[in-house]
Amino acid sequence: MVNTNKNIKHDILKILYQAKTDTLSGVRLSNSLDISRVAVWKHIKALKQTGFEIESCPKGYALLNPDDLLLPFCFSSEFKTNIFHFQELESTMDKARAIAKKDAPHLSVVIAENQTTGRGRLNRKWFSSKGGLWFTLILKPDTPPPLAYIYNFAASLSLSTSLKRLFDVNVSVKWPNDLLLNGKKLVGLLSEMETRGDMVEFVNIGIGINVNNQPQKYEPKAVSLKDVLGKPVSRKLILETFLHDFKSRIQVIDCHKIIDLWKEQTSTIGSRVRIETLKDMHEGLAVDVDETGALMLQDSTGEIKKIIYGDCFHT
Repeated sequence: MVNTNKNIKHDILKILYQAKTDTLSGVRLSNSLDISRVAVWKHIKALKQTGFEIESCPKGYALLNPDDLLLPFCFSSEFKTNIFHFQELESTMDKARAIAKKDAPHLSVVIAENQTTGRGRLNRKWFSSKGGLWFTLILKPDTPPPLAYIYNFAASLSLSTSLKRLFDVNVSVKWPNDLLLNGKKLVGLLSEMETRGDMVEFVNIGIGINVNNQPQKYEPKAVSLKDVLGKPVSRKLILETFLHDFKSRIQVIDCHKIIDLWKEQTSTIGSRVRIETLKDMHEGLAVDVDETGALMLQDSTGEIKKIIYGDCFHT
């Protein structure tokens, strides 16, 4: 096989990752890769320029944060063949759609370190800078379209469960599927579905988690885990914990069970809310979420309305 520049960079990262934080000499890397020390230096320089945190010193090279690396070889054998990692994409949702139309397996994950045109619900811009966890799940379930909604609820439930388990933080789920931490937005979810006949061809769930990034000044209601915990945390640990939990939840789909568990973790039920769609706006008291995932809203007249979709704001 031709040892291209791309392959060499991949191999350098893999060797450094396996060494954890130990420093490896340029001689050792050049011998392992069968290239010159000058070539090693050039590839290391290029990797650093694209965003990889590698320390260079007289003794050699070391990864600064190996546990935060999101390349396929960093994950367990259960998931590593399903990981598609990119330094920068316009949108993980757009890339996932293209990959899903080909032969991507069920539960593939498209990750970007940075998105230039990331988007949220109702096509709003999603700011996704370095340090966050930006990815899209590709699901290819044997499911009819009317039941596809349950994967959104399963994903937000798994995220909430995983973050509480890992960091003991006050995370709650906001209908339809965002996550709040101390009342501020920590996670956003977006889903798209494509059907073929009477079956789902794929469901893509885009997930953005504020992990080690700093939310922008124009995102006053956003928060990151680093802000709350006072230290950076491993994005790989978050992603792999989530994938294990999510995979187990969707082995056998039980819509009632997933919705019931989701309701135990939501802060929306019992709150006064405003729901905005592209055409309408509804206000009232959120009293329940039914078995289809719809929000039951009591308006000022006491009438109960069934809201199927929209952006939800706690008022």
